[in-house]
Amino acid sequence: MSVLEVPLEDVSRSRVSRTSAAVRVVIGLLAAGIVVGAVWAWLAPPIQAVVALTRSGDRIRGYLGDESDHLFLGAYLMAGLLGAVAVVAATLVWQWRAHRGPAMVGALAVGGMAAAGVATGVGAALVRWRYGVIDLAAAPVTPEHRVHYVTEAPAVYFGHGPLQVAMTILLPAGAAALVYALCTLATKRDDLGAWPPIVAVRAVDPAQFVDPTPVIGPVPTVVDGPPDDPSGPSR
Repeated sequence: MSVLEVPLEDVSRSRVSRTSAAVRVVIGLLAAGIVVGAVWAWLAPPIQAVVALTRSGDRIRGYLGDESDHLFLGAYLMAGLLGAVAVVAATLVWQWRAHRGPAMVGALAVGGMAAAGVATGVGAALVRWRYGVIDLAAAPVTPEHRVHYVTEAPAVYFGHGPLQVAMTILLPAGAAALVYALCTLATKRDDLGAWPPIVAVRAVDPAQFVDPTPVIGPVPTVVDGPPDDPSGPSR
């Protein structure tokens, strides 16, 4: 038996290094985070609130009807937009075949967290500029006019605690890693089709390279010459 190396499939080498490809993925997700923040600020509904003056002279804030539900709707909208970006980004990065591997997973995770941070920051800044900040002390309420209607900006997080903020930041990173893992599981090749491709090694029987065509006619001997005369030379 002998060993024969057979390349599985031709894979074109990328002109971009693996490090440069990872940096591009992170930068692309950062840009996507800016867009997500702007889109969220445009779509997220504000909350109609009211500032009232109690009989004891205290200022309180309340919400009209089911307007308090919008506090969670804005956060859900941000999470949904970030999740959609993560799924699309992981799918597109998987198509970059030459650079498939752990480096791209790390780039997606870092880029996803960076995109979430940028998106929430841009979104919060835009809605604050658009709707302002409610100042209870400056609300124009008096004993004659005890109620003042205000518009509150939507929230980007589900809460102000570190756990709620961390979950929103980690959401796109986890979603992108999950999609990339599913694509990896669906691939039959050990190298994921990336560069450099692996080489399949298999045992080959040398007998299969012998010409199977039958030989017709006399088989030549080792000494190819005239036959010997048994009577000997004539005198």
